[in-house]
Amino acid sequence: MHYYRYSNAEVSCWYKYLLFSYNIVFWLAGVVFLGVGLWAWSEKGVLSDLTRVTRMHGIDPVVLVLMVGVVMFTLGFAGCVGALRENICLLNFFCSTIVLIFFLELAVAVLAFLFQDWVRDRFREFFESNIRSYRDDIDLQNLIDSLQKANQCCGAYGPEDWDLNVYFNCSGASYSREKCGVPFSCCVPDPAQKVVNTQCGYDVRTQLKSKWDESIFTKGCIQALEGWLPRNIYIVAGVFIAISLLQIFGIFLARTLISDIEAVKAGHHF
Repeated sequence: MHYYRYSNAEVSCWYKYLLFSYNIVFWLAGVVFLGVGLWAWSEKGVLSDLTRVTRMHGIDPVVLVLMVGVVMFTLGFAGCVGALRENICLLNFFCSTIVLIFFLELAVAVLAFLFQDWVRDRFREFFESNIRSYRDDIDLQNLIDSLQKANQCCGAYGPEDWDLNVYFNCSGASYSREKCGVPFSCCVPDPAQKVVNTQCGYDVRTQLKSKWDESIFTKGCIQALEGWLPRNIYIVAGVFIAISLLQIFGIFLARTLISDIEAVKAGHHF
């Protein structure tokens, strides 16, 4: 017969249930993101034909929502179960993934600061690619419209970038009613209008360039974002620090709980 003798080491209930509470928020948020993403895909008919995602030239914003949802759901599940079951394997997976994400965020921030011209070129290519697909996906369309309205900009470097889109192109081969126009989100809002005029950008680029700024924004969105960042640097830094502190707090809880569990296991003797 074997007799077990236990040392005074024990798993802290505070750390255990604090980590569980920390992760249940992530898990629930992941469920919400996944639910919203799958609902959006079902509304667009993507679930019945997943090849539509690969046929898009631009990016479907729903893909980003689903990716975030999968990561949050997986981490939240691993953290919750790992904390409740005191499973070192799941806790190590949770902790290692959070550490990896933290250093990836840090690396991206440093590289973006050091290689600003490269980042600007990649963002221009990304924006132009999505301009080409503006009418292909309603979520992408809404995302670009929101970006242009919020920053009072038009195109990547200006309204002429909308020549990249087959519907807004000024070439003689185009028979679109939107030919030589821009999306309504490029239009300077009229305070007297209570209803959004979605046709305000029609034929606007057939006018002289000197008159464009009377009816549409002429500043490109890349310049607008470059101007926005210095004005809001403290907000951006605050958000980054808050996210980093949350991640460090999660890492601390996981490592402390792992140490407690290992100490308890090491204290069991035959």
